[in-house]
Amino acid sequence: MPGSHTLSETEHAVSERLGGMPVDAAAMAACSNLFRAANAVRNHLERSALAPHDLSWTAFVVLWVVWIWEPIETRDIAAEAGFSKATLTGVLDTLEGRGLLTRSRSASDGRLVEVSLTARGRRLMTRLFPAFNATEADLVGAMGKRRLAEMTEGLRAMVRATETD
Repeated sequence: MPGSHTLSETEHAVSERLGGMPVDAAAMAACSNLFRAANAVRNHLERSALAPHDLSWTAFVVLWVVWIWEPIETRDIAAEAGFSKATLTGVLDTLEGRGLLTRSRSASDGRLVEVSLTARGRRLMTRLFPAFNATEADLVGAMGKRRLAEMTEGLRAMVRATETD
């Protein structure tokens, strides 16, 4: 759900507040709009593609990471998904209770826990992801292929810049 101010109103208010400060307005606009867009897309996908499956964004991301990398250790899920281990534990409890994944002790190190999807979890992701992706395609559809490719490469460059820190 969007905030009470439009993007245009927000950018105008920020410009007025920061007028005269030595800031890189273009960098600020790119990062703040990235954050705003990410939240808007996340909320839209949660309300549209995930709601019929009674999944939160966090639950979907956990299922996605496990689906792609299974079996995967819990510490790696947390790192890949960007969640705290405490948040992950609650989500895993819920998804395991719904019969979508299982946890087991690592064969190589009994202190570690590995997560895999159940057959039901795999069926859900195989059914859900094409619909999820269709919603993603709708969201970027008006951009055109060239602009979409440029945006995607720009976002990858931002991610790579954070990975070298």
